[in-house]
Amino acid sequence: MSFEKVFVPYGGYWTTPFCRWQGSFSHLNAVSFAGEIAVRALKERQISPEIFDELLLGMTVPQKHSFYGGPWLAALIGATAITGPIISQACATGARVMATAAFEVETGEEERVILTITADRCSNGPHCYYPNPLGPGATGDSEDWVWDNFGYDPYAKNAMIETAENVAKEVGITREEQDEVTLLRYKQYDDALKDDSAFLRRYMVLPIEVKDPSGRKVLATVEGDEGVYPTTAEGLARLKPVLEGGTVTYGTQTHPADGNCGIIVTTREKARELSRDPNIEIQVLSFGEGRAKKGYMAQAIVPAARQALSRAGITIEDLKVIKTHNPFAVNDIYFSREMGVKVEDMNHYGSSIVWGHPQGPTGTRLIIEVIEELILLGGGYGLFVGCAAGDSGAGVVVKVTG
Repeated sequence: MSFEKVFVPYGGYWTTPFCRWQGSFSHLNAVSFAGEIAVRALKERQISPEIFDELLLGMTVPQKHSFYGGPWLAALIGATAITGPIISQACATGARVMATAAFEVETGEEERVILTITADRCSNGPHCYYPNPLGPGATGDSEDWVWDNFGYDPYAKNAMIETAENVAKEVGITREEQDEVTLLRYKQYDDALKDDSAFLRRYMVLPIEVKDPSGRKVLATVEGDEGVYPTTAEGLARLKPVLEGGTVTYGTQTHPADGNCGIIVTTREKARELSRDPNIEIQVLSFGEGRAKKGYMAQAIVPAARQALSRAGITIEDLKVIKTHNPFAVNDIYFSREMGVKVEDMNHYGSSIVWGHPQGPTGTRLIIEVIEELILLGGGYGLFVGCAAGDSGAGVVVKVTG
């Protein structure tokens, strides 16, 4: 899909810090927590919830009462007259939510202002029981929603980590290369922490007081991403591969996390009206997707990126900013080789391999970081691309001017 009429107001987006699973956000319902953060973010931006025509909720891990999804979340933020769907596409959810909102703005006969929110909690995921009256003794099937799906693709018959190993073996990506790229990403993330986390504070809701279920007792105050461990070349070298005979260690892959994000998607005129600076224009140009062969998930980012770039009418050489969802360092090495991009020219200020992966919100945060980095550079084209379950991938191209 390509777009001409789709814009994001400067500052019309936000994200929580991401907390490693079983951390400070682990007991918070992802929907109600997203509502709390959206209320705060909109108030800080002096934006009334009454302006929205629709709310799109991206979510991949069910929560209590999430059957009510978009309408419930809309009511929580004070937009009781609107509704909207839940959109779920595994790790591609953030890009897909953006594409869906963009399509509605692009094709709408009337001016549309759509609030997109992605929210997930990998912590304490549901344990599901599926009745089977035809099973032995009518015994049903069970599934740990988060962990079992990380560990098994029902089509490819493998775990996600095996897809990274498949790609590494096929194209000759070494353990040492993965360590080097991982260490680079952590050093790039250090730039986001400079000057009291100046880059993160451009878009991140901080600090966040985490309360107990009664809402009276403060259990923790989150001042930034939680669960980012000090990483050194020596420390990475000491880790053993997760799979026997493999190359991927726990250090060269991301970790599950919890958090939420929001982006307002609308027309040029409305974006200027809602913008913190109407001279800065943020345009959504395209969405692309792709699928790799069975069991080679990391390779899907290349066809997704190429489709998104083609639909935007630009080439990889036109990009000033590239951000990837990289659950494995293998992803970035493969992308670098296939697309002719140096690994150091991607993922400035870090990426999901460092600060974690709460599924739906991951791509949304990376799109926000593309926008903010482009603003710091004075404008230009930027690409977000990431792989997703089912050996798939998705990408979004944006343009910043002003």
